[in-house]
Amino acid sequence: MGILLVGIFLWGNRIEPRLIDETRYEVAIPGLPGGWEGERIAFISDIQVGIWLGNPDTARRMILRIIKENPAAVLLGGDFIYHPTERDDSHAEARREYESEEKASALGKIARAVQMLRPFIDMKIPVYAVLGNHDYAMETKAAPKMEWVAEQLTNSLQKAGITVLQNEVVEIQRRDQPTEADRHPLYLVGIGPHYPGKDRIKEAFSYLPEGAPRLVLMHNPESFQKIPAGQAPLAVAGHTHGGQIRLPYTPAMTWLSIVARDEIHADGWIRNYGQEENRLYVNRGIGFSTLPIRINCTPELTYFTLTGGG
Repeated sequence: MGILLVGIFLWGNRIEPRLIDETRYEVAIPGLPGGWEGERIAFISDIQVGIWLGNPDTARRMILRIIKENPAAVLLGGDFIYHPTERDDSHAEARREYESEEKASALGKIARAVQMLRPFIDMKIPVYAVLGNHDYAMETKAAPKMEWVAEQLTNSLQKAGITVLQNEVVEIQRRDQPTEADRHPLYLVGIGPHYPGKDRIKEAFSYLPEGAPRLVLMHNPESFQKIPAGQAPLAVAGHTHGGQIRLPYTPAMTWLSIVARDEIHADGWIRNYGQEENRLYVNRGIGFSTLPIRINCTPELTYFTLTGGG
């Protein structure tokens, strides 16, 4: 029995998390500008730099794969770092020392995450991101959020050339600088993270021109259900890690579905959820949360080929 458990742990921590599953889909976007027809968008999520026994090498190899693919843009679904919540310590001096160590640790994780993503900028691939709950040091909804961690991460990402969105809308930039005749933008709606209570859907969509072609980027799938009908022909999210541990041939049976109290939307195309004519895809992410194990839940890199057709 002991040998079996050791074998399961070695597979779940050292082998499967180092594999990469590339998934590809063609997605229809109403009103898609002609210049965007057939273009590819890459999506990854949940790098989780800093978790114990983590797999940052998988993220680096995934980034190199994306660069080789040379997509029109890259979307990042948040949870760049893995940061614990504050410890309850009644002794003031010990608490100050702990907070100082926490700050140094968080800044180090932020620096490593940004450095990992820098090759995108070096290759001049437009990159857009939202933050996740761990980027606020929130492992659970009840945990206190650390605003300064999210602010520092946002500043560092933006200084590196990555556009970070929080309930905002931007035109997705094209590297080839289209001619004036083809100057019809594709928009990206970036939603704030759910756990800190910053997913303000109405505010985000208020900046979007009426009828404009759009993609929607968020961290937590729970934000999707708030989007009005017909407003998200393609919405992408992460957060779930696909459940991390799931039984073979029964993808709905996961460690996450057992321990979570909320409805779970683990990975892939989520059916019968949200408002009419909205479509959500949940990426399994790269790293870990709580347990540094993935079983039957390989890290995922997703490509979406855009089309204006039905």
